[in-house]
Amino acid sequence: MAERRRRLARDPLGLRRALSDRLLPGLVAAMALLAALALAGARGADQLADRWQAGAAAAVTVQVPDPSRERMAAALEVLRADPVVAQATAVSPERVAELLRPWLGEAPALILPGVIELHLAAAPEALPRLSERLSEAVPGAELEAHGIWVARLSALARSVQGVALAVLALVAGVAVAVVAVATRAGLAARREAIGVLHDLGATDRAIAGRFARRVAMLAGLGALAGAALAVPALAALSGLALPLSGQEVSANVLGELPWLMLAALPPAAAAIGWGTAQATVRRWLRRLP
Repeated sequence: MAERRRRLARDPLGLRRALSDRLLPGLVAAMALLAALALAGARGADQLADRWQAGAAAAVTVQVPDPSRERMAAALEVLRADPVVAQATAVSPERVAELLRPWLGEAPALILPGVIELHLAAAPEALPRLSERLSEAVPGAELEAHGIWVARLSALARSVQGVALAVLALVAGVAVAVVAVATRAGLAARREAIGVLHDLGATDRAIAGRFARRVAMLAGLGALAGAALAVPALAALSGLALPLSGQEVSANVLGELPWLMLAALPPAAAAIGWGTAQATVRRWLRRLP
């Protein structure tokens, strides 16, 4: 009898039975897993776009037809004298032939253009001026910046980021709906007990607070489980994505994971659960006679 009184004092509304500690946390865990994947996708797409754009701004190639020693020297002199160029390095003919071998084969009689690799020290807006000076000094020389393809890849990455953020917003909306439905189910199951306590003078704030605390705890635990499940999935995806960003796959893939985002999921889910439960219960209580 004393134990029963203590249980009633701790949980007068019987919320432990009304709000299951299995169904709601399980649903929130699944949504937290989706949210973690969406957040990681948005973050990864943003990083890829930044790295591709930085690479396009920093690396430029120059092609010199009929690459005699004099023409290559003249091109290097013009490039190295320009303040926009941090470094200009001639690529050896053997290296150029090796790079083109998958498409051209051996082709020993083919005269390949000379190639100079540039690394820029300033913004690429100055490249048209540099290209004009190069063409005047070495007729036929062409400066090629790969900005068009990188711009397209960056636009694709930004689109992926937008889709990931839209998925995140959708997951948040579904989470609100799930919590609202679970709260209404709990209210329906404990309607009589709530009515009695309300008639005895229990305030809307007190009743809504008990529901909100219970729902927030369940949602937080579910999100914690979902975040834990997301770690191995994100680690595998991170290992696949690292080569695309120009990095080597290392053994410390876990260091690349968005740990701050994962840590923020449980408190965010708890806050969504608390706010949704508060609003749902207060709206329901206002309809009581």
